[in-house]
Amino acid sequence: MKKSALFALILLAGLACKNNPKESTEPSAEPVALESESDWVYLFDGTSTKGWRGYGMDSLPPGWTIKDSTLTFDTELGLEQDYEGGKDIIYGAEEFDNFELYLEWKIPEGGNSGVFYHVKEGYAGPPVVAPEYQLIDDENYANIHDLVGYNSQFGAENPELLQDWQMTGADYAMHVADESQKELNPVGEWNSSKIVFTPEKVEHWLNGKKLLEFVPWSEDWQAKKNSGKWDNAPDYAKYKTGYIALQDHASPIWFKNIKIKRL
Repeated sequence: MKKSALFALILLAGLACKNNPKESTEPSAEPVALESESDWVYLFDGTSTKGWRGYGMDSLPPGWTIKDSTLTFDTELGLEQDYEGGKDIIYGAEEFDNFELYLEWKIPEGGNSGVFYHVKEGYAGPPVVAPEYQLIDDENYANIHDLVGYNSQFGAENPELLQDWQMTGADYAMHVADESQKELNPVGEWNSSKIVFTPEKVEHWLNGKKLLEFVPWSEDWQAKKNSGKWDNAPDYAKYKTGYIALQDHASPIWFKNIKIKRL
């Protein structure tokens, strides 16, 4: 074989080795961290209410039950009993500080609920002490409920309407959701929500899209807290660990696949 032909074969072989990932001597890319299901703790898996109880109570308030593998507030069941206490519930088995919380939910027409975190007991209820990821029927709520009296106290320009800080995905009465990213399914259909909390950043997600983020306890956060609904709630969101809670607002609500991962 001529020297020129031999050289060409050697050159081609060298190029083939260089382009073969298995033979490459280049440093590999950073490994992709695969999420393990073992990282998650199920707070509700569709089979048991173990760990759940009423806020400030030893048991679940009337109306909260499992139906069709969902954790639901059954208004008819709740009205059947002579009960005048609070209906918000907490996962009281343990407290969480930094976390990623995922859950699926649906509400009826005119429904209203919420998800709280860093909840502490000993107060009138979760809202005055804990941040809330708002769940509500954005489209129909104001047509069914009279909001004028409530919203007027906050200087709303159109108090008859649901305010942006009251809509689904908002950090209630603090940070509003980005409506351009919101894909809220119609009432009666399932939605998924995610809350990510760290001292550096909080995120609210809805159906796979991030709606907002903010830095907790920052100067901007303090300004919002002191100039709105919570200016007379000195302990609002001051705790850095606490329970997860679900709100009943006198309407049916359904939850499933409630799970949390510590960060």
